Amino acid sequence: MEKIPSLAKMFLSFLRLGVGAFGGPAMVVYIKELSIKHNKWLDEETFKDGVGLCQSIPGSTAMQMAAYVGLKTRGLPGAILSYIGFGLPAFSLMLIFSSLYLSFHNLRYVLSLFSGLQVIVIAIIVNATHLFVREVLKDYRDLFITITSAVLLFMGVSPFLVIAGAALIGIVVFRNIQRAEYRCTRTVGSFHVKQIVILLIILATSLFVLYSVDKGLFKLAAVMMKINLFAFGGGFASLPLMLHEFVNTRGGLDNKIFMDGIALGQVTPGPIIITATFVGFWLRGLVGAIVTTIAIFTPSFFVLLAITPFFDRLKASVYFHRAMRGILVTFVGLLLYVAIKFALTVPWDAIRIIIGFAALILLLRKVDILYVVLIGAFISLLII
Repeated sequence: MEKIPSLAKMFLSFLRLGVGAFGGPAMVVYIKELSIKHNKWLDEETFKDGVGLCQSIPGSTAMQMAAYVGLKTRGLPGAILSYIGFGLPAFSLMLIFSSLYLSFHNLRYVLSLFSGLQVIVIAIIVNATHLFVREVLKDYRDLFITITSAVLLFMGVSPFLVIAGAALIGIVVFRNIQRAEYRCTRTVGSFHVKQIVILLIILATSLFVLYSVDKGLFKLAAVMMKINLFAFGGGFASLPLMLHEFVNTRGGLDNKIFMDGIALGQVTPGPIIITATFVGFWLRGLVGAIVTTIAIFTPSFFVLLAITPFFDRLKASVYFHRAMRGILVTFVGLLLYVAIKFALTVPWDAIRIIIGFAALILLLRKVDILYVVLIGAFISLLII
């Protein structure tokens, strides 16, 4: 193992990595190169455990892995600085894009630009649905949960209830999933527990102050925190939940504006969940953007801190694996619902159909999402 890095080095290393963090979960490969090959902060087995953990808990897998590496290397301060460093470039760029969008989104060329990008957003969500299908749909039980989830959403049932129900159904129906081997019991140091308690007190105090100062911002933060806690399976899992809360239920955004926010999230580095920054900026300006960004990342960070010492025991739980199977399967239905809902809002014509199919084919052939979005934006400006 290399000499333990300074906190400044950890922050700057993940800040540099965050500048080019396009590709979502694919960034885990680059985090591995940074932490194992280049710096030797972790060994292969520890990193592999981290990947398994971060895929099993809510939140963006790449963001969680950045925090995990920091936690294992420099404890809680390392986790915080790695997390912030990796996400800061995406937040900064999304702030700039959101401000420009708010000022110019009604101009003709901007309307043409996002008119084409909306079709590409649908292609991106269809591709994400396809990836979920390949990963989790194995038999008739998976298909049943997927179809039922989509139908329930179209009937107006809250996606949070759908996810909770899928977890319970998974425990019952996936009886073929047997108990995994339990390797060891990790002890949890009192210092680690005290750090988490202190952070929780700071979070609770901050929320109380926010509630006292601005109840509207407090509600916005609470909704984003709830979304984050249910976003199993990576950043894309947050999109149906945001759609439900800010388009279907609470208002403030329509389908078109929300789709534009997703498009902006694809041309910034970092996870698609950074769309929360756009939502906050649209609803409450700069302060709203800061509050929603902190809220959308904080709960999953606490989950990572709390579960890391117990992950071996968690992996051995048959009920955990069955519930996770149900949750991941239901996100196929949720993403399918979002794709259909967005598709129904687009004024389809021959040009949009061609752009949509071309974008989907490129994504299925593993072309980088950033290139697909940029090419689509250029074509949209020319012909729409």
